[in-house]
Amino acid sequence: MKIFLKSITLMMVMIVSTMAGAQTNTEQNLSVKQQAFVRISALTGKGDLQKLKPALTSGFEAGLTVNQIKEAIIHVYAYAGFPRSIRGLQTLMTVLDERKTKGIQDEIGVEVSPIKDERSKYDRGKAILDTLLGAPQNGPQTGYSAFAPTIEVFLKEHLFADIFERDVLSYVQRELVTVSVLAGIGGVEPMLQSHLKICLTVGLTEGQLQQFVTIIKESVGKKEAKTAQKVLDEILKTRSKK
Repeated sequence: MKIFLKSITLMMVMIVSTMAGAQTNTEQNLSVKQQAFVRISALTGKGDLQKLKPALTSGFEAGLTVNQIKEAIIHVYAYAGFPRSIRGLQTLMTVLDERKTKGIQDEIGVEVSPIKDERSKYDRGKAILDTLLGAPQNGPQTGYSAFAPTIEVFLKEHLFADIFERDVLSYVQRELVTVSVLAGIGGVEPMLQSHLKICLTVGLTEGQLQQFVTIIKESVGKKEAKTAQKVLDEILKTRSKK
């Protein structure tokens, strides 16, 4: 009887441990929708339309709506330019037409909510940036912002107000889109570093960002992933010392 009870107890411990491990593993992985955002955004920024088509199909299969994918591709233009974003949208249109031909009707999804905040776009954008960074930025302008104040105004008013304020995507989703584009186009490591830090601030985990690098490797290339991994390692190393 004692042996039987011990066996039952051991089995229960193993089950609980397995469940706990599964919970931890889940928290360390990006959702299938988040993974789709990474692939779609990185390939749009890279301009690899051949790979983008199946990535878009996978995005729909993961449960993304037409408006979510459309919004992600629109977001890309802030970092990779209008040509890449427009080509991405044209590819999305092609995929949608092909799916309609097959009798597949994809969910359109919610539209962007009207902006009711009466503050200036600059103040709204600054407030959003403060939220993303996790602290108010009230000091004097430095670096490129001091050298070219106009671009600092454009960033606040356009990027963080006009774009980030659109609620079709959450801040987490937009930051995933951002780091994916930056990793895909390459040569912008300081910006990638800044936005990977923001990813951690808005709630993404170290494990999820490690998976992000893996997806970049699989969908874009080893070179881009190696660079992204180096930037992420530097961030995590500095973070562990605090």
